[in-house]
Amino acid sequence: MAQLDITGTRRLPFGLLTAWGATRLLLLLFVFKVYVFPGPDVTSDVSVIYRGWYEVLRTGTYPLDDVTWQYPPAAALAILSPALLPFLDYASAFFVLAFLADLAVLALLLYAGARPGKTWRGAWVWVVGLPLLGPTVYARYDVMVTAVAVAALLAGSRHPRAMGALTAFAALLKVWPALLLLGARKRAAWAWAAVTGLALAGVFAVSMPGAFAFLTFQRDRGTEVESLGALVFHVARQFGWDGEVLLNYGSVEFIGDHVDTVSDAALLLSGAAFAWLLWWRVRARRFAPHTLADAAFVAVLMFTATSRVISPQYMVWLVGLAAVSLCFRASRMGLSAGMVLAASFVTVLEFPIWFGHVVASDWLGVALLFTRNGLLVLAALLAAFELWHDTVPRPTPTPLPDRPTRAKEPLGS
Repeated sequence: MAQLDITGTRRLPFGLLTAWGATRLLLLLFVFKVYVFPGPDVTSDVSVIYRGWYEVLRTGTYPLDDVTWQYPPAAALAILSPALLPFLDYASAFFVLAFLADLAVLALLLYAGARPGKTWRGAWVWVVGLPLLGPTVYARYDVMVTAVAVAALLAGSRHPRAMGALTAFAALLKVWPALLLLGARKRAAWAWAAVTGLALAGVFAVSMPGAFAFLTFQRDRGTEVESLGALVFHVARQFGWDGEVLLNYGSVEFIGDHVDTVSDAALLLSGAAFAWLLWWRVRARRFAPHTLADAAFVAVLMFTATSRVISPQYMVWLVGLAAVSLCFRASRMGLSAGMVLAASFVTVLEFPIWFGHVVASDWLGVALLFTRNGLLVLAALLAAFELWHDTVPRPTPTPLPDRPTRAKEPLGS
């Protein structure tokens, strides 16, 4: 049992706070380059790419001529956010804001974990899981999106209007949080998400040209070298496939014969995952307080595993959603969350530490990708099974009609 202080409230876990402080200090030391993390410099995206977008966005327009801008309109707020700290240079301000978003998630999980029926397991998942990804977590804006998504899920059924509004805002930051609504039962959540999303989208479309140009840029994406489908080409290269690995649309992708086919297959897998989720939603009958978070975790996990692009920062989403699920004592997502944590550690090995091996498709790079993507697929299948088992009632067998019994004839008749 958790210790109580004299007022009857749960004491903050000292060990958890110490672990968070130590690991986050280490992440800050890496992004500020006090210590150099092995592999390519992951902070260059902030100091070069984000900073370039920042200069364009300040002029009142989206980067219309830059195909690497593949984000929904509210992403501009994340890119412009370092202006809130004018006393720091752009990259330093961004790292500080990412750190504060991380702290906000911890505060939300600690507050939620102290409530009846909840636990601090979720906070531990966040504390342990995020640093497993290395400095990439503070060098991308995904931790900011995850903070909004965590707030939306924890608002949940008790505050459906707040959940809907926060979900819509998060989806306009980076599309995936729209999946949080999958397990929402109250119409208010859907209504407020629709109204908030339409209102914000309208504001961005009217105020800045090119708000939805990202939809066109996304259309031409290929198969990124870290994705599940990329394993086909990593293996094919061992047998003479002559495709190339190039920086394409902002990510390192395979270019060559049959890449379009594999990319289409990935889209079909994502479509099949979405069809299963809809079928689950139709069949589900038992909705517990943890179902909303579990459904969101399963949905995002399935779409991440089947995506034609699995960037390392995508794991931040999964760690955050797993943390929310495990805030609930009754959640059945413990094993899948453990697999996500293991996949996070393998992710930092394949990027940035040994990314050169991944690009070269040598035995180490291929083994790392098989392990990481295999863990994600297994976690998705197990989580989907647990969600179905927890929420869909089993059909009760129809009892057989009683068979008439013949009266026994008297002996000797």
